[in-house]
Amino acid sequence: MTVTQSIKSQTGVAAATQPRVAVIGCGHWGKNHVRNFAKLGALRAVCDADAEQAARLAEEYSVPAMSFVDVLASKDVDAVVIAAPAEQHFGLARDALEAGKHVFVEKPLALDVRNAETLSRLADDCKRVLMVGHLLQYHPAYIQLQAFVKKGELGRLQYIYSNRLNLGKIRREENILWSFAPHDISMILSLVGEEPEAVSAFGSEYLHEKIADVTTTNLRFPSGACAHVFVSWLHPFKEQKLIVIGDRAMAVFDDGRDWSDKLTVYRHQISWRDGAPSPIRADGEPVALPVQEPLEAECRHFLDCVASGERPRTDGYEGVRVLKVLTRAEQSMTSGRRSPEPNAQAAGDSDYFAHESAYVDEGVTVGPGTKIWHFSHVLPGSQVGSNVNIGQNVVIGPDVSVGNNCKIQNNVSLYKGVVLEDGVFCGPSSVFTNVNNPRAEINRQTEFRQTIVRRGATIGANATIVCGHELGEYCFIAAGAVVTGDVPAYALLAGVPARRIGWMSRAGERLGPDLVCPSTGAIYKLVDDDRIEPQDN
Repeated sequence: MTVTQSIKSQTGVAAATQPRVAVIGCGHWGKNHVRNFAKLGALRAVCDADAEQAARLAEEYSVPAMSFVDVLASKDVDAVVIAAPAEQHFGLARDALEAGKHVFVEKPLALDVRNAETLSRLADDCKRVLMVGHLLQYHPAYIQLQAFVKKGELGRLQYIYSNRLNLGKIRREENILWSFAPHDISMILSLVGEEPEAVSAFGSEYLHEKIADVTTTNLRFPSGACAHVFVSWLHPFKEQKLIVIGDRAMAVFDDGRDWSDKLTVYRHQISWRDGAPSPIRADGEPVALPVQEPLEAECRHFLDCVASGERPRTDGYEGVRVLKVLTRAEQSMTSGRRSPEPNAQAAGDSDYFAHESAYVDEGVTVGPGTKIWHFSHVLPGSQVGSNVNIGQNVVIGPDVSVGNNCKIQNNVSLYKGVVLEDGVFCGPSSVFTNVNNPRAEINRQTEFRQTIVRRGATIGANATIVCGHELGEYCFIAAGAVVTGDVPAYALLAGVPARRIGWMSRAGERLGPDLVCPSTGAIYKLVDDDRIEPQDN
């Protein structure tokens, strides 16, 4: 028996209103966006840090290869698709929204919940579409599965089980949880229709001592439903399977099977006889599905939303919900215990240390292994990661985000608007402003400007960071410098105002003309006059 189904087809926008798209990041996955938007007649430009790759695709699809700055300035581009490395998503998306472009960001929307929330609010303020690339939400099998759940054909959801397994693609910039699990978490949250009240995760590292290759995540929801997500890139064969168990029927979405068997419903029942449960098995009912590339459907949906102004199926706020679960799973995996609901952790918890003279207000989240020393104060709404060392007389907040493994030395104040990513070093008495023109008698709280300090950056003693700028990853700000603009990744800045005087490696070594790190031998390459990046060896 075959279950009848109907999926509403997504119609394309009229040619006269067809949005014009530039793809930012044309590598392993971005090139597929280039192909699909070209197929849909919407591609207008490509942009990639690898000039040769951009040129190849530009020639193949007869569009210009442009810089990101030129894309933002172009009146011939209505929207951008960001398929760059995850750590660049927030900055690129923010700049694009502020330039008036509609934005499609590949998962994850950002690496920090607050950054993702900022993008979602910014999109609303700018009246622009913000969409997140949770691809499987656009798979015909999942769309039909979700319809079954909404109609109650499976009954009350009891538990959901997902596997996403493969041999590779192994990454070094993120663990398997962040690489594979967002798709499953996105599907599960949409099926259940609520956020989990408890998240626990366990990970194992085999190829690198700090990057998990295999993780298991468990979610428990207020309705009583539970979910289990198992992901690995060290598996002998590929498996992408989502199993949904209801009290009336069960469904299996197996993306590794042929289209005729990708979605199957099992109307198994459990009967009770003499107080004991007994299964009543039924044959599987394959669901007929239209054969359609999910990425093409996803790209078409983005174009339709830009043309109509409708909110995407996977908008920024959906991306925020997924990111919250990922963050809680990461915290649980790091600490070895279940992550409570957001903001439930209090200063009395035993997995971080706060000196008796320090104050940690209610509504603050502090990760395990963090130490907060004498006379420091963490204000409400702030999030402090794991293994952070906060020195004496430090003020953090309100609503400040500090990543994992940061070191904040004595007499530093991080006011609202400051975001530190993982591994940032703030030297003694370094200063962050949040208003450009303060006056004691004028309230300028509505004028606070955000300052983003990217992963691994170092800020020397007594340096001043003027608000509203971004400090690139692994940059190095010399003691006493005054930073008045954006700082490129790996740049060495000194002086008042600060100027770039060289380049630094990830290991904190100054690079010579050969751009080779003297301590590790890592090789860097000059991308243009104002930017370098590690060279793949």
